[in-house]
Amino acid sequence: MKANNPSVRVAAVAALCMLAAAASLCLGSVHLSPAQLWEALQTGADSTAGRILWFSRIPRTAACLLAGGALAVSGAVIQNVLANEMASPGIIGVNAGAALAVTICCALGAFSGWLIASAAFFGAAAAVLLVAITAQKLGASRTTVILGGVAVNSCLTAASEAISILFPDAGMQAADFRIGGFSAVAHTRLIPAGVLILLALLLLMTLSSELDVMALGEDTARSLGLSVKKMRTLFLGLAALLAGAAVSFAGLLGFVGLIVPHIARKFAGTESRPLLPFCALSGAALVTVCDLLSRLLFAPYEIPVGILLSFMGGPFFLYLLLRRKGGHA
Repeated sequence: MKANNPSVRVAAVAALCMLAAAASLCLGSVHLSPAQLWEALQTGADSTAGRILWFSRIPRTAACLLAGGALAVSGAVIQNVLANEMASPGIIGVNAGAALAVTICCALGAFSGWLIASAAFFGAAAAVLLVAITAQKLGASRTTVILGGVAVNSCLTAASEAISILFPDAGMQAADFRIGGFSAVAHTRLIPAGVLILLALLLLMTLSSELDVMALGEDTARSLGLSVKKMRTLFLGLAALLAGAAVSFAGLLGFVGLIVPHIARKFAGTESRPLLPFCALSGAALVTVCDLLSRLLFAPYEIPVGILLSFMGGPFFLYLLLRRKGGHA
């Protein structure tokens, strides 16, 4: 089998993802050796190492993997459907829509895992559909889509901040969402969101051929017999579900959905069948490694992983703008 085969590269990034997960389980404020890790896996939470593993490391690592994979695939789908390489859940307001919905839930005193995950999805869906419908009605250029998304993002973030001021308790509950991190991941939010993420990823994998047809352009897709409006709505809805579910427990992790799809296309190509799993695994590995660095770089202090991702994503976004000669489509 050739080394440049996409399947080989997917297998390679899967191995990298497993290594990142193993490192996340072992390293932290208290390091666990491989022998301690294996013993804790066998004996459960009866020992100190077992309690650290089962109640802290495993939920946190699972959260990193799920959030990274969901945001990366969401970004790849949004970029294909909107035909814009600079689109991502964080930039066009999808994450902000989810965060607003979560903030409203907190203000109303609703903290159920399923309710939070569902609200985050509907908030994200409302944001992405608003951007998509506006762009379609106005016949906007690719750059205008991004600018419209930035405007939506700003308005939704302002609404979240207003609710946080009017309802201080909600502001305290939603504060972690504005930065993004995994230091206080709760099973009550992780499990419902994880179920939604896995279901959405599975459905997208089965629709990879239709996504490739959508990427050819509306006219070409329509000539090939694809129901463009229905499929666009479905794909954007699934992208919103992924981003919203991730935001519901991880907060506003920016730029994952922008950076990972660009890197993935260079290694896995543009065909969706290898691209989507490559994005999922690459995103999972990236967020896990960044979270590990946030724990270790300034130990015993911890930097929220959202800050680290923003330091990486900001220059990358500027690079894309410069490559497009100032943003001209």
